[in-house]
Amino acid sequence: MLHSTRFTSCSMADTLPTADADRRVHALSAWLRTQPEQWGLDLASLRPASADASFRRYFRIDAPGHRGGTLIAMDAPPEKEDSRPFIRVAGLLAAADLHAPTIEAGDLDQGFLLLSDLGSTTYLAALTPDNANALFADAINALVRWQLASRPGVLPPYDEALLQREVQLFPDWYIARHLQHALVEADRQTFVAQTRLILDACLAQPCVYVHRDYMPRNLMVSTPNPGILDFQDAVFGPITYDIASLMRDAFISWDEERVLDWTVRYWEAARTAALPVDEDFGDFYRAFEWMGLQRHLKVLGIFARICYRDGKPHYLNDTPRFVRYVRSVTQRYSALLPLARLFDRLEGVATGIGYTF
Repeated sequence: MLHSTRFTSCSMADTLPTADADRRVHALSAWLRTQPEQWGLDLASLRPASADASFRRYFRIDAPGHRGGTLIAMDAPPEKEDSRPFIRVAGLLAAADLHAPTIEAGDLDQGFLLLSDLGSTTYLAALTPDNANALFADAINALVRWQLASRPGVLPPYDEALLQREVQLFPDWYIARHLQHALVEADRQTFVAQTRLILDACLAQPCVYVHRDYMPRNLMVSTPNPGILDFQDAVFGPITYDIASLMRDAFISWDEERVLDWTVRYWEAARTAALPVDEDFGDFYRAFEWMGLQRHLKVLGIFARICYRDGKPHYLNDTPRFVRYVRSVTQRYSALLPLARLFDRLEGVATGIGYTF
């Protein structure tokens, strides 16, 4: 069953800003006018499709002459977003016979791409307790195919430096900025020692292609299913990362029985496909949980940063979910109890300034 049925929407406003108010939309419209006439792009139909936590925005436009009937225009300001990884990973996904957007046209100097449309129904919007098994089965099968396509040296490494930078977001943004709290030296040393244990466990895992945000908000209900989005940050790293992202989602939580069942199903499929997962499921599940813990700490920091740096406060609504994830893992393993006790002390800080976990 679901722990929560509250879905966080990241949709944009229903109307476009005026050209004077948004020069990017004006430039995008001008670029769309240069596209092949046979697509029949209807500029008057340009409307927001979605936005994400980065500076990218997506617009849908009617294209009656295109096989899909609509296309997606991506606006990625080149001074803030590099679209080349998006193009590269889209090609890798297609080569793995996975359903990612096809890039129909692009102008990297301006930061515009025109993509095939995978539809408007995300897993996050569609999931119910009744359809979850079928949707997650498709997502797990797609993940196994993605990992089977892995080759070293193609994607950037998910190495110690990157993992450490991500974990550091937690004290820098969640503790210092959001909770407005300075760790005492003993707590700082505890955090350093605990993250060392966590990172060592993550780095010991076999490496495969990692989507890095493989979760229901970035999976589309489509044919074939699922459509896969938001893959531009893909790396080559720990094999449990993407399944941990799928099971411990940012915006929807599941009971432990269902998480365990789905994780077993992934592990069995991965073993059948000869992916390098642990032979013993208990060992695999521990690796899965510790990898997830690194991500939980990172996301707490990211959500705080998105709020205070980027002016998107609604992401903070889901930080209690990640605190619960952290508590669940740290209380299950004796080696992580110092981190659990640190969170106990931070809970007192949060409550004292009006925040509750």
